Amino acid sequence: MDMKKLFATGIATVLSVSLFLSSVGKVSAEESKLTTYTINFKGSSVPGNVKDLIEKAGGSVVKENSELAYVKASSKDPLFLDRVRKLDSVESAGRSLKIIQEKVVDAELVNVKDHSIYDQYQWDIKQVTQNGKSFTLPKGKGSKDVVVGVIDTGVDLNHPDIKANIVDAKSFVAGEDANDNNGHGTHVAGSIAANGMALGVGPELGIGALKVFPKDGEASTDTIAEALKYAADKDYDVVNMSLGSYMYLQDPERDTNDIRAEINLFKKAISYATKKGVTVVGSAGNAGADIHNPAKLTKFLYGEDANGATHRDPASNLLIRVSAGNKDKKLAYYSNYGVGKIDVMAPGGDLGPNYNPDTGQGRDNSYLCMSTVPIFDAQKNIIGHGYGYKAGTSMAAPKVAGLAGVIIAKHGKNKLKPAQVKSIIEQSAEDIYKKGKDEQSGSGLINVVDALNH
Repeated sequence: MDMKKLFATGIATVLSVSLFLSSVGKVSAEESKLTTYTINFKGSSVPGNVKDLIEKAGGSVVKENSELAYVKASSKDPLFLDRVRKLDSVESAGRSLKIIQEKVVDAELVNVKDHSIYDQYQWDIKQVTQNGKSFTLPKGKGSKDVVVGVIDTGVDLNHPDIKANIVDAKSFVAGEDANDNNGHGTHVAGSIAANGMALGVGPELGIGALKVFPKDGEASTDTIAEALKYAADKDYDVVNMSLGSYMYLQDPERDTNDIRAEINLFKKAISYATKKGVTVVGSAGNAGADIHNPAKLTKFLYGEDANGATHRDPASNLLIRVSAGNKDKKLAYYSNYGVGKIDVMAPGGDLGPNYNPDTGQGRDNSYLCMSTVPIFDAQKNIIGHGYGYKAGTSMAAPKVAGLAGVIIAKHGKNKLKPAQVKSIIEQSAEDIYKKGKDEQSGSGLINVVDALNH
């Protein structure tokens, strides 16, 4: 399928947060301007004289994090990066890359008050909970002391279906609070723990709203890394990251070393969180691509003339990576897949069996996923609270995060290691394709009832 056509007619009509790096040029006259850099150090800390090292190289420290062994620095000196990379203590360094949200379109907003959203619309929650059977099991709804972090666009902190579950909220965006100015983060949070007219997988789980995307949609790897570290230090149990990027290492528009520095920081942050007991869940992405072969992924995304390796990031094997299924338990047309790259599948929705991604015809919104969303004015200020349809691997991942939360609630907070939580999720999944692991669903479609009975 033609990639440009897919994005024009398919992904542009469903809501998700697959993230792409904005262009960052190679060494040029532009570097005489103030530039921000990500610098990773060897070992598990930064040197005690790091400020002196950075200043001697011609820059200044903007942010320092000893636990993640990196600093964010800035400089106008075009030779700064070369000097820093020559330091014995530096593992990798590069220009900080911006991450932007894909342009997406909401389906119709449903703002009804006379019947249950769950009963009427939430086929996806019913699919994984066996029509609510898991809610009747011990700790099947979770517990508020088990906290699932939502690293996203923020959360509607006053939505009636979510506000009682929010136990923590923090913005990593300067000048903005943790409230959602997009709708994506609120939809994700509702899929995890809505407890009103809409329901999440674990309606009594705690939610930590961690905002990393500003109103204009751009974030950075170091901001997401800081949010992961924060969640780990605050004893969160699970983190959902419905986000990601495609790292084209030989991209002629970027410096490979810049990209490697960002990849390394992401991996360190996930490792830090996992070691502190956080189960980290992430979305597989919405390019409809086979992500297991870096060379083929490059050609799929950038054309047959493109050469080199492209990786879906974050690429840590500590992550539970989730593909998206539809109402019929088939891989959604937009979902990424790949041998050894998908751990499990969860419902992310699509546009129905008659939808043609090439023409945009045959769309049926009822096959999308319904959850909580804010109602905005023209300036993206929250003026009400409602429900809306969205679809994407962004909508699949939070079902797995919710499942991880109820598993932890059942066994007891801090009793299971993230690897054990992942193992239970995989072993209890419904094996829907070929026996064992496969490229589309990994171990299979998640099953909350079987996981709680495991």
